Amino acid sequence: MFQRAIQFTSILIIIFIINTFKLSAATVNDIQVIGNNRVSDETIKMFSGISVNDELKLNEINEILKNIYDSKFFENVSVTFDQNILKINVVEKPIIQNIEYKGLKSSKFLDVIYDNRILRPRNSFDRNLLNKDRENILNILKDFGYYFSEVESSIETIDDNKINLIYDIVLGDKSKIKKISFIGNKIYKDKDLKSIIVSEEYKFWKFISGRKFLNENIIQLDNRLLKNFYLNKGYHDVQINSSFAKIVKDNEFELIYNINANEKFFFDNIELEIIDDFNEDNFVTVFKFFEDLKGKPYSINKISKIIKLIEQIALSEQFASIRVGTIENIVSNKINLKFKIEETEKFFVEKINIFGNNITQENVIRNQLEIDEGDPYNEILYNKSINNIKYLNFFKSTQSEVIDGSKSNSKIVNIIVEEKATGEISLGAGTGTSGATVGFSVKENNFLGKGINFNLSTTLTEETLKGQFYVNNPNFKNSDQTVYFGVDAIEIDRSTEFGYKTNKTGFTTGTKFEYLDDLNLGIGISNFYEKIKTDGSASALQKTQDGNYWDSFLKLDLDFDKRNQKYKTSEGFRSNYSLNLPLISDTNTLINSYKYDYFTELFENNISNASILLLSANSISNDNVKLSERLFIPGRNLRGFERGKIGPKDGNDYIGGNFATAANFSSTLPQVLSNLEEIDFVFFIDAANVWGVDYNSSLDDMGEFRSSIGLAVDWLTPVGPLSFTFAHPITKEDSDVTESFRFNLGTTF
Repeated sequence: MFQRAIQFTSILIIIFIINTFKLSAATVNDIQVIGNNRVSDETIKMFSGISVNDELKLNEINEILKNIYDSKFFENVSVTFDQNILKINVVEKPIIQNIEYKGLKSSKFLDVIYDNRILRPRNSFDRNLLNKDRENILNILKDFGYYFSEVESSIETIDDNKINLIYDIVLGDKSKIKKISFIGNKIYKDKDLKSIIVSEEYKFWKFISGRKFLNENIIQLDNRLLKNFYLNKGYHDVQINSSFAKIVKDNEFELIYNINANEKFFFDNIELEIIDDFNEDNFVTVFKFFEDLKGKPYSINKISKIIKLIEQIALSEQFASIRVGTIENIVSNKINLKFKIEETEKFFVEKINIFGNNITQENVIRNQLEIDEGDPYNEILYNKSINNIKYLNFFKSTQSEVIDGSKSNSKIVNIIVEEKATGEISLGAGTGTSGATVGFSVKENNFLGKGINFNLSTTLTEETLKGQFYVNNPNFKNSDQTVYFGVDAIEIDRSTEFGYKTNKTGFTTGTKFEYLDDLNLGIGISNFYEKIKTDGSASALQKTQDGNYWDSFLKLDLDFDKRNQKYKTSEGFRSNYSLNLPLISDTNTLINSYKYDYFTELFENNISNASILLLSANSISNDNVKLSERLFIPGRNLRGFERGKIGPKDGNDYIGGNFATAANFSSTLPQVLSNLEEIDFVFFIDAANVWGVDYNSSLDDMGEFRSSIGLAVDWLTPVGPLSFTFAHPITKEDSDVTESFRFNLGTTF
C-alpha cells in the first residue's frame, strides 16, 4: 500500500514537471493588444520586447509588464499567455492638454517653473511626477524667499482622454532673515563673519536688496565663502557643521551658522618632485616660494599660487600630458606638502560641447577655454578652463565631464552651465561729520549675453554731484585685454570753503591688461570740458581762472598687486602708480600719484597696514594749474583734522597745493573687548602735508608735517556700519582746523 502511494506521488510530480517545462518555454504564435487608442499596436509590441515566434518563458511575463510600464504611457497593464497567444491589455494614461498656475503672475517665477517642470503639455499624465512637480514648485519658491507657500494640484477631465492640470498657489509672505548668528569655536567676531557672507539681516528700509530674504542657494554660497575664509587663515580642518534657519515669529527667521575652526595649521617642509626630463633650474622661483612659506599659516590661496607657478613652468617645457598632484602629511599642527608632476596618457580633444547657455553667447564661454578641439588633452589646461568659466560669475553652476571619444586616443569635453541673473540695483546713504552722501547704481555684468558689463551710477554729497556711465569689455576681440569707455559728469561746489564752483563733463576710453605676473598695465585717454566759476569771496588771483577749459590727457596706470586676497587683506603689498600726461590743455597740468600699501599680521588675528601716498600736479608749460586740479589730502589719510583745511590759504580759502604726501599706519586690536561681537578697535597714526602754490609763491606753506594719533571704533549697528574716530593732533600749524572726533554712518537699501 505504501509503495503504491509512492508510485502515485511520483507520477504526479513527473506530470507537474512536464507541464511546468512546457509552460516555461513556449513559442509565441500571436500577440494581441487590447485597450489602446493613442499608442499603436506595433509600438506596444516594441515596448514589450517580445516578437512572434520568440520562445517565451513563464518568468518573462513580469519583464514584459515592467518594459511596458517603463514607457510611462500606461496607467494599467495586464499580460496573459494562453494557447501560445500573448494578450496585452492596457489602459492609456490621459494626455495633458494645458497646465495652469493660478496665483502666480510674475514671469520671474513662471520662467523658472517652466524650465524645471517634469510634466509638460502633450505629455502623458503621471501622478508620481505630479507630486514631484509640486515639490519642485515649493523648492523654487523657497529659492525666491517664500518658505510658507502652499501648492495644491487638481485635475480637470476633458474629452478624448485628455486633462488639464491646475496648480493653485498661495505665495504667502517672503521669509525674512531677522537675525544672523554664528556659534561654535568660530575664533572671529560676528561682525567680521557677517562681512564675509552674502546674506544680510532684514531692515524695513532695505527695499532694494534681495539678500535679506531666506534663500537656500545663497546660504550654500555663504557656507563656501566662510570655509574659504577660514582655509585662507590657516584653519585646515575647519568645519561648517550646519547652517539652519530657526523660526523667530511668523515669517521671520534666525539664520544660524555652526562653525568649528579647530586648530590653526602652519606650512612646514614643502617639496617638489619633477619628471626626469624637466630642468630643475627652471623651478628656482618655486623653491624660493617654498622657503618663504615655511612657518606661515596654511592658506589654500598659497597652494593655488604654487600650483599655478608649477603649471606655468611645466607648460613652458612643452609637456602637454601632465598633471600636478598634491600629497599632504600632517604632523601636529604642521603641514608637509609634496607637489608631484606626473605624465599622463596622451589623448587629443575630439570635441568640446557646451550646454545650458540660453543667454550667454557660446563664443564668450569658448574664449575662456585654454584647450581647443584638436589640441592634445591637458588636465592642467582643462581645469584652468573650467575655473575661467566659473570666474566669469555668469552662471549659477558650472559642471564638466571628460568622456571617451570615437577613437581610442581621443576625449570629448562636455561643459554644462546654468544661467543666473547678472544684474544688480543698489541704493545707499551715509552721514557723518563730513556731511551726507547718497548713491544709486545699476550694474549688468553680462549685457545681452556678450560678456560686456556696464555700470550706471550717481553720487550726491553736500558739495558734489557725480554721474557716471561705463561700459567694459574684459576680452576685446579675444585679446585677453580689457577695453572700456566711460562718460562722466561732475559738479563740485566749493564756494563756501574754497571760493569756486566747477562743472566738468567728458569721456574716457582705454585698455587694461596683465603685462607681467601680478603687474597690470592700463593705458587710456580722457577728454573733458570744464567750466570754472569763482565767487566774490575768491581772491583776485583765483578769479583769473574763471572760464572754460578743454583738456585731453593720456592716462597711464601700473598696478603691482601681491596681496594674499583683495578682500580683507592680511598679508602682502600693493604698489600703484598713475600718470596723467596732458595732450591738449590750457594749463598742461601733469599729474602724478603713487600709493604703496603693506599688510601683515603682527600677532594672532591682527591685521596691520602701513601705507604711503605721493601726489603732484604741475604745469609742464609753467602755467598755473586749475583750481580743480590742486591737491588736497583725503580725509581718511589725515584724521584729527577737518578735510581740506590744512596747507596753503588764499585769504580765508584753503587752496590746496601742487604737492601732497601722506603716511599712515593702522593696526587692529582684536583682544580689546573681544566679547563685543559687533565692534572692532583700530589704533592708527597719520602724517601728511600739502604745499606748493604756483600762482603765488608767497602763499606757500612749507610747514612741518601734520600728524595725529588715535583710536577708531568700527561698529556694525542694526542700521548699518558706524565708525567713530577719536584723534589727537601731534604736530600742526596755527592755520589748521583740527577735528578730534569724527563719525560716519552708512547703510544700503
